[in-house]
Amino acid sequence: MDLPPLIQAFVLHFGEMGSRWGINRTVGQIYALLYLSPRPLCAEQIAEELGVSRSNVSMSLRELQAWNLVLLKHLPGDRRDFFTTPDDVWQILRTLAEERKKREVDPTLSVLRELLMQKPKSEQERFAQTRLTEMYGLIEQLTNWYDDVKRLETERLATLLRLGSKVTKLLDAKDRVVSLGRKHRAAPQE
Repeated sequence: MDLPPLIQAFVLHFGEMGSRWGINRTVGQIYALLYLSPRPLCAEQIAEELGVSRSNVSMSLRELQAWNLVLLKHLPGDRRDFFTTPDDVWQILRTLAEERKKREVDPTLSVLRELLMQKPKSEQERFAQTRLTEMYGLIEQLTNWYDDVKRLETERLATLLRLGSKVTKLLDAKDRVVSLGRKHRAAPQE
C-alpha cells in the first residue's frame, strides 16, 4: 500500500474490522479507501492503491454493491466504472442498519414465526416455545422501534443519540406526571 499514513491506518483498521463484521478484509479496505477518497475510483485504481488483484477488487465491489454501500459513477469521456460512497454518513448508517436487518433479523423472525406455529409435542418443546415466544417478542419490539427511528429526520435522530441515557429523565418525568394525575383523579372531590 502506498497511501498517506493517516489513510493507510484507517484502511488497514477497516480491513481488520471487516473480518469481525463478517466481510473479508479486502471488502473492508476497499470501502475505507472509497470513503476517504475525494474522487470516485475505478477498479484498477483501487487494485493499485491497495496492492490487491483486480479480480479480488471486482468481487469485493460486487459485494459492496449488494450491500448498497457504494455508488457507481460514470465520468465523462471514460468508459470505465468508477465507485464512491454516499457523502452523508447518516445515510451510510441507515443503509448498514437496513441491510443488516434484511440479512440477519428478518430471517430470524421468519424462522421464529414458523417454529411458533408448530404444535408442541412434548414438555420440552412447550418450554422451548415459551422461550422462543419471549425472543420473538423482543426482536419484534426492537424491529418496530427501528422502523420508527429510521423514519426520523437526521437532525432529530442525531438529537436522540446525543440524549443517550438522559432519555430516562424524560421517562421519569412522564411517570411522575402520570402518577400525579392518578392521585388527583383518585382524591375525593370537595
